[in-house]
Formats: sequence, structure tokens, C-alpha cells
Amino acid sequence: MGMYLNPGNAGFRSMIKGFYVDKTGLIAYINNTLGTSAKLTCVSRPRRFGKSFAAKMLCAYYDRSCDSRDLFLNLEIAKAPSFEKNLNQYDVLYLDITWFISNSKNIREAVLNLQEEVIEELRETYPADRPNTGSLPVELARIGLGTGRRFIVIIDEWDALFREARTDTDLQEEYIRLLRGLFKSNQTDNMIEAAYMTGILPIKKYGTQSALSDFYEFTMVSPSPLEEYVGFTEQEVRRLCDGSEVDFTEMRYWYDGYLLGKGIHVYSPKSVLDAATRKCFSSYWVQTETYESLKFYINMNFDGMKDAIILMLGGERCRINTRKFQNDMTSFRSRDDVLTLLVHLGYLAFDLEKSEVFIPNQELIDEFKNSVEDGGWEEIASALNESEKLLDATIQGDESFVAENIDRIHMKNVSVLEYNNENALSCVITLAYYSARKDYILMRELPAGKGFADIAFLPRKGKNKPPIVVELKWAQAADGAIRQIKEKRYEGVLKEYAGEVILAGICYDKKAKKHECVIERSRVSFEK
Repeated sequence: MGMYLNPGNAGFRSMIKGFYVDKTGLIAYINNTLGTSAKLTCVSRPRRFGKSFAAKMLCAYYDRSCDSRDLFLNLEIAKAPSFEKNLNQYDVLYLDITWFISNSKNIREAVLNLQEEVIEELRETYPADRPNTGSLPVELARIGLGTGRRFIVIIDEWDALFREARTDTDLQEEYIRLLRGLFKSNQTDNMIEAAYMTGILPIKKYGTQSALSDFYEFTMVSPSPLEEYVGFTEQEVRRLCDGSEVDFTEMRYWYDGYLLGKGIHVYSPKSVLDAATRKCFSSYWVQTETYESLKFYINMNFDGMKDAIILMLGGERCRINTRKFQNDMTSFRSRDDVLTLLVHLGYLAFDLEKSEVFIPNQELIDEFKNSVEDGGWEEIASALNESEKLLDATIQGDESFVAENIDRIHMKNVSVLEYNNENALSCVITLAYYSARKDYILMRELPAGKGFADIAFLPRKGKNKPPIVVELKWAQAADGAIRQIKEKRYEGVLKEYAGEVILAGICYDKKAKKHECVIERSRVSFEK
């Protein structure tokens, strides 16, 4: 057992104590790739999304220096046909790139130090009477040819050098040459049984080609078929909530929204586990890094960037092209490159089928709001900060105040929020009522009775607030919107809410370029 060669199972043993979500199904996938042409796997996901957990799990399973049977017997992998065959059968080489960066006097020495330290440890297990070339690929090839043993190489935070030394292209090239020597050489099959790399960024492109094209990549943009191992699935979060007596509805409100593959919803593991442990909800994941990085990216002066952020804050989505992104943090040519990076960093969610990005949940909405407020976006920041007054006015039935303030929000952002249909009006309304998220769950186009409520404000658990149903109309009278609310029969949606319900009809008069608002209070006595 060593630091790099066969590090043991202590890391995984500590992980499975307390709250643990079983992700050992990933092992079965890797087992099926051993020794095949698909043996090189690279999984990228945002920080604190379980990258190191997966790496330690794989170490514990494959490492031949320890006995991990008791750790896995009650987990999903134990049911797989490949479980017994591969359990603790391999030499594992575990490389945490952040470790070598942190423990090098100069980051430029990180690649050199990595090879020197790993070779030294390898030679303790596999003594050699030939000179040390200082090349890790050469050393592994020598061992493989001499003993017939092939290694499982696990690299955690593989892209850390690209993130820490963003402009040092010489260091990046040195690192890529090392990885090519390991995984893209004529000796790879002699020394590598499988490789698992994990990081935040996909493998960097040079021109149109990947630097390590033999890897099978699974990213936040293209995760299939490993979607369920990116974060916590909805079913897993439900089980955690049941076991910890935490409200699932609130958990979903705060942390749901990452949409991977065909309808698979994924939650941030860091936030879910902290909420389950602390029994309260907050922005746990975003607290692991300052919002300065998000502010830096969204303030980049690319055409359409500001428009996209404002529309997403208003609940809309933006269509993007992710294919031109060069998988680094410096080669930006367009708005789409920046938005694609924000998907990989976890600040945005990506709908693969529609090629659209959006802000996934309340935790991230708050982070974007903070970045906008401190980023010189005075018009939108003003609208967000004044939204509490608008909510109070709606509850109090002040129709003129509501109409005038929505007018003001629209006029201040007219270049972005170009009006042409009810969907654009809906975006403005969502922005205008931003602060309502503290007390309400905002549901756009909520199925209700015979039709859809354009926006329904449903009180969150423990909030003593009346439900609000908003019907939006384009170039029609606002009182007609109230009538339509009643005709649609919303008693099915609101049956669990006792007391008054506020009905708000909001319309935009194209000729007068003004909003109108009609507000009524009801006891949910909708017409049958």
C-alpha cells in the first residue's frame, strides 16, 4: 500500500459511513471496459459533484493490496456478474493532480515531480537495475513487458493544470505529452488495463481534434449512458429525504434542475448532503467558490451575453452551439463558448435534445443575482431589488402600482426584453416578481383544470401567504384574463390551500405601450 501505487480502501471506507448514496453501478460499467478498446474513460463534472468519491471507490474495488469485500457486499455492484472476478485483482495507480500542484514549489515543476515520485514508489515494488529515465510511461511499459501486469490508472482532477496554469502553454504541452505517452502510444495496451480520469473540463481540443482521442468522454453536455453517476438522481434524493426527515419539495426547489439525457434530473451532491445533515436549506454548493468567477464570465463583452443572462433570470432558455468550445478557460470566441463553459462548471443546465441552456434551481438563481448586482447591470439589478414591493402591492390589490412598475421594468430592459408574444411578457413578470421566490414556488404554465395558469405562485411549506394565479394576455383586456382564470377551474391546483386566493390578470396594450392589471381576491369558488 502506498501513496500512489495501490493506495488502499481507507478513503472509500470513510465515505460509506453516514449518508451514502450507492454509485457502485459505475464499477460494473468500468469492468466491462477492462482490456478492451473502450478501456479509457474520462468523466467531467462540476466541482463537488462526487469526482473524488468515484475515484476512491474505484481504488478500493480494484486495489490488490487490500480486501474490500465487506465494503461492497451490500451495494449494487455485488449483484453484477463481474463483481467477484475483478474485486481487488489489479495494481492501481492513483494520481491526484491537485496534490502534485500543491506540493510543488513551483507549478511548472508539477509534471516533473509527478513522474519522479511515482517512479520512485513503483521501483520499491518492482525493482529495476536499469537507469531511471524520469519517464513514467517508460517505467510502466518496462514493468508491463517484464511482468505481464497491466495497471488501472485513476487520475483525479486531471484538468487541474489547465485551470491553475491557464496561460502556461508550455506546461500544458508537457502534461499532454505525459498523458499521450500513457494512453496514446504503441505501449498503452502492454501497460494499461483501464484508465479512469475525472475533472471539470472535457479533454482539451487542439484545432478540431482532441489531444487524447482514444478516450471515451462523458460530460455535462454529453453524459450518456453515465447520467445517473454525475450527481444524485431524484429517486436517490427522495430516499435521502425520507431517511433524514427533510422535506423533498424544498430539496427539489433548491437543488433540482440539472437535466441530463432523456429526462434524468440530477442534484448537486454537496448541497443535498449538507441540507440533509444540517436540516436546513441554503446555497451550500456555490459557497465552495466565490461568485467572482461567475461574474467574470457573464460580464464578458460578447454579443448576446447580457441578453441571454437576463432572459434566463426571467425563466427562459437560450439555444447554444456547444461544439465549438475548445474545452479550456481561455479560448473564448463567442457567447456560446462562455455559456458552454458555465454548463461544465455547473452554473447552467443543458438540455441536450433542444440544445438549450437555463439556470437550474434557486441556489444558482441567487448566485446569478449576486453577480448581476455587483457587475454593473443597474437596470436589471434595480428590477430584482424592487420586486418585493411589487409582490406586496399585488397581495394588497394595488393594480395601478403593479402596472406602473411592470412598465418601468420593461422600459429599462427594452433592448433585451423585446415584446412580441405572451412568452416575452411572462419573462418580464418572472423578473418583476423575483423576490416572491422566498415565499412561493413559481410554476409557469402549471396544468390546472381545463387549461394552464401562465404563472402560479404556490406558497412554500410554512409560509403564511395566499396563493396567486396570474393569467397573461397579449393585446387583450386584463379583465378578460380574470374571467379566463375562473373559466379554467383552478380548484384542482389550489385544493390544498385554504383561504383566499389572489387572481391577477396582466395584459400589454401594444398601441398604448402600457401594461394593465386587474386583481381580485377569491375564496376558490370557481365556476363549474
